[in-house]
Amino acid sequence: MANLVDEIKRRRTFAIISHPDAGKTTLTEKFLLYGGAIAQAGAVKGKKNARHAVSDWMEIEKQRGISVTSSVMQFQYAGHCINILDTPGHQDFSEDTYRTLMAADSAVMVIDASKGVENQTRKLFKVCAMRHIPIFTFINKLDREARNPFDLIDEIENELGMPTCPINWPIGSGKEFKGVFDRASRHVIYFDPTGGSHKVSATEADLNDPALADILGDTNYENLKDDIELLDGASDELDLEAVHSGRLSPVFFGSALTNFGVEPFLEKFLEMTPPPMPRNSSEGVIDPFSPDFSAFVFKIQANMNKAHRDRITFLRVCSGKFDKEMDVLHVQGNKKMRLSQPQQIMAQEREIIDEAYAGDIIGVFDPGIFSIGDTVCSPKKKFMFEGIPTFAPEHFMR
Repeated sequence: MANLVDEIKRRRTFAIISHPDAGKTTLTEKFLLYGGAIAQAGAVKGKKNARHAVSDWMEIEKQRGISVTSSVMQFQYAGHCINILDTPGHQDFSEDTYRTLMAADSAVMVIDASKGVENQTRKLFKVCAMRHIPIFTFINKLDREARNPFDLIDEIENELGMPTCPINWPIGSGKEFKGVFDRASRHVIYFDPTGGSHKVSATEADLNDPALADILGDTNYENLKDDIELLDGASDELDLEAVHSGRLSPVFFGSALTNFGVEPFLEKFLEMTPPPMPRNSSEGVIDPFSPDFSAFVFKIQANMNKAHRDRITFLRVCSGKFDKEMDVLHVQGNKKMRLSQPQQIMAQEREIIDEAYAGDIIGVFDPGIFSIGDTVCSPKKKFMFEGIPTFAPEHFMR
């Protein structure tokens, strides 16, 4: 039993959301890189001989450099088992994103530092706010000319109507981007740029270090000191309870393309984000640590493998432990069954698994019996999870 509780506690399941082109897929790639799941990060818009992003596996995604379908990836990092759901940003595929958010316990909202809050960001934010999903904001692309960070923070608060708490603060942007100031440790982390295939070398220095003005340049150093004074006086305090109930968003700055600030973000994010959360059902709240297995269907994907016309049903495990030998009850079809070929999916790569715990996402072979929102649970206790909301399709514009 202790093993079950420990395994579930180390699970973190989150979705990455944003407007198209803010850098979601690139950020996902860098997380996989730090987790050791891939050896070299692919570019989303690459040259002919460059690698494609791992999470974009459909032909159209490789050609167009966009994500069309949510992909699921699992990797280990610092004792945690992390399930990332990379979602499409384009509104034509937004139904997929809304459903995927049902399977996540928290969301990382990626914002482009030169464009700020964009249309699709607002919509996705509303879905998260409706469900009180904890939202972490990553302001990306500081390796390009960016807007003033105070203006960006203001815009997030005004547009999305949620207070924010900057965890770190950028020093310069574009060619002048030197690094970030970590507010908790009061240290400056400055970077030496390297290629995308391995980690950047980061050096920490105390804010009062006399050598700091030379490293950052006098203007940057003076600006930083003014910014910190203003932040300490004006910004909200970090309150984890407010973060977990979706009332406060921690903000991080960095650049996914050059790796600046990605690892500090990942570490802090894992400290702050909750383990798998309880879910509502027809029998009341289902505790993730309960020993009885339960899961719901949030996505069905056909033809993932060209050689076999297959349908894969994606299940989010909500409680207990799944074992491939176990019998389960498909509640909507009211029949006992075994889930065939349970697999964990790394974009297009798959591996057959023997077990999974609450918080994990598993794919099972579907002969055509499952629908979105179906509940699968241990035959001992029959219940249904609350339905997945359906959204009316958007009108086409000319």
